[in-house]
Amino acid sequence: MAKYKLEYIWLDGYTPVAGLRGKTQIKEFASFPTLDQLPLWGFDGSSTQQAEGKSSDCVLKPVAVYPDSTRKNGAIVMCEVMMPDGTTPHPTNARATILDDPGAWFGFEQEYFLYQDGRPLGFPADGFPKIGQGPYYCGVGYKFMGDIARQIVEEHLDLCLDAGINHEGINAEVAKGQWEFQIFGKGSKKAADEMWVARYLLNRVCEKYGIDVEYHCKPLGDSDWNGSGMHANFSTEILREKGGKAYFEALMAAFADNVEEHIAVYGPDNHMRLTGLHETQAIDKFSYGVADRGASVRIPHSFVKDDKYQGYLEDRRPNSQGDPYQIASRILKTISLVPAP
Repeated sequence: MAKYKLEYIWLDGYTPVAGLRGKTQIKEFASFPTLDQLPLWGFDGSSTQQAEGKSSDCVLKPVAVYPDSTRKNGAIVMCEVMMPDGTTPHPTNARATILDDPGAWFGFEQEYFLYQDGRPLGFPADGFPKIGQGPYYCGVGYKFMGDIARQIVEEHLDLCLDAGINHEGINAEVAKGQWEFQIFGKGSKKAADEMWVARYLLNRVCEKYGIDVEYHCKPLGDSDWNGSGMHANFSTEILREKGGKAYFEALMAAFADNVEEHIAVYGPDNHMRLTGLHETQAIDKFSYGVADRGASVRIPHSFVKDDKYQGYLEDRRPNSQGDPYQIASRILKTISLVPAP
């Protein structure tokens, strides 16, 4: 029997953006533990805005487990927060109540800034870099990328792959100090679980470099620098196997009819980012177009090839602080409003 270090992680009760929390317990197992071997575990909800001090017990329910290659016999345990009875989901537990469909595939593109001393990594102490946006996107060279960022993103990539997370790639983004990684999963819960664990790993990697991860969708405010999104690529069995122009147009009509409902769960402060500039559509409008990164929904060329209207679509409105559980669920709710062809 080996002693395993189990890092239970969960989402706290802070609003409008939940924070990640984690604590470790040691348990003995003959081999890497399976999910059904992992026990419930309690925590002090009064310290995470999930309970009052006079009745502070909350319960962590494991829902997924991943190897943690930074520790000998390490594991990361993604958890839902439950009430003290261990069976009733806590009001902050968004995962327990979302729509899920194993046939629905999601690919999230997480953009973020690396920050040091309150400024994006590589920015001068005052003002902005002399070189504006342009050479940073997928860039190379010290002048553009610096010497720390790539170490961080490469280390993060390796940790995700070691954990078995379906990490699909990384790239430097449009603004200096801005990066992106992509996570793909089949089923809204699986895809969102892996995104949250990937966020946790990125935050933890940055600790040793003295760097913070800034997930705010427009940290540079009303400036001529891009904000950060978490574009949601989605596909269902119907979209992949049947598709069709009539179904696609009905789907887009449903998305247009539910703009407010989508924006409500697509991340806070999105009005700062969705301005119609910097590769976005305005927050109060809905549009779609082939290869149009200024539209609400981008249609890949492959989707309309031979007039099949089959494959996946990209909703570009979710922002970098959005909760992938709620984003995926809202997309599935809107899709469910459209009769299958």
